Amino acid sequence: MEKKDIVSMNFEELSSEFKEMGLPKFRATQVYDWLHKKCVASFEEMTNISKDLIAKLNDNFVIFTCAIEKKLVSRYDNTVKYLYSLPDGEYLECVVMDYKYGHTICVSTQVGCKMGCAFCASGIGGFKRQLAPSEILGQIYAAQRDLGLRISRIVLMGMGEPLDNFDNVMRFLELVSDEKGLNIGMRHISLSTSGIVPRIYDLLDRDLQLTLSVSLHAPNDEIRSKIMPVNKSWNVDELLRACKTYGDKTSRRISFEYAMMKGVNDTPECARELGVKLKGILCHINLIPANEVPEKGHERSSDNDIQNFKKILERAGHTVTIRRTLGSDINASCGQLRREKMKEDIE
Repeated sequence: MEKKDIVSMNFEELSSEFKEMGLPKFRATQVYDWLHKKCVASFEEMTNISKDLIAKLNDNFVIFTCAIEKKLVSRYDNTVKYLYSLPDGEYLECVVMDYKYGHTICVSTQVGCKMGCAFCASGIGGFKRQLAPSEILGQIYAAQRDLGLRISRIVLMGMGEPLDNFDNVMRFLELVSDEKGLNIGMRHISLSTSGIVPRIYDLLDRDLQLTLSVSLHAPNDEIRSKIMPVNKSWNVDELLRACKTYGDKTSRRISFEYAMMKGVNDTPECARELGVKLKGILCHINLIPANEVPEKGHERSSDNDIQNFKKILERAGHTVTIRRTLGSDINASCGQLRREKMKEDIE
């Protein structure tokens, strides 16, 4: 009999499973608390559970955990980057960032990525598989156990496209925001998408009150289609219509992510065009000095060009920030540790 993924179950499902096993509901409450509040990695750590019940749990269920394969800690800003290994031999990455208001974790939602963006390391080596809700949660639980702290904010901006793993990501959001678990409110969660337009509307129907971050990176189809293949399926105008609808209906500000690449998308003309395109959309623009990935060949824009770009957008009436670079000494953008590990395994 194949064991069931217990961490991906919500409380009602776990209670139903326990009822079928002839176990009282309070046992489900105990086990759920151990899994999602104390974040244990094995049933044996559940100290108020009998040995007989632990044996039953081991016979019927499995706790999928992320094992720390490699850990890097920045000397400059306490950013921590993890390479995790999964039971099937795959690898994924996450990053924990230390801010004044608490600790934010950037989690992955897929092993690899299908999107093929020209500036991103996540898709190097191709797409392998979707992550289960338990494996997305497992990144947070493993980091909390290792660092001895509580994560207070989440960004789904690591490896993979969250909206391409829609059902598992929705279950993850349900579990991580559950008051019986970590109880991280939706307003403390950001979900990033490269622009899968139909799924943006599906997300809108959920009315989750999270922050939607959109990886825009270009003001027009000519540039965006060259660096983001997803634009050939849903172009800039279609994407921005979906974003406007999302902002209007949720009253939540869209965060447009814009990776600044030298000679690609950082000209004053690009800034002026972007300023016009985003008029009327409830939004914030986050300019990102692009991470330089050797296989991709793009250079980050100069500080001067980034500042000029920001000023043009501000004159157009937009709220603009330049993302602070964290973990620069440990290559904190996702995909790079996995890429290095894959090279080692081949060699």
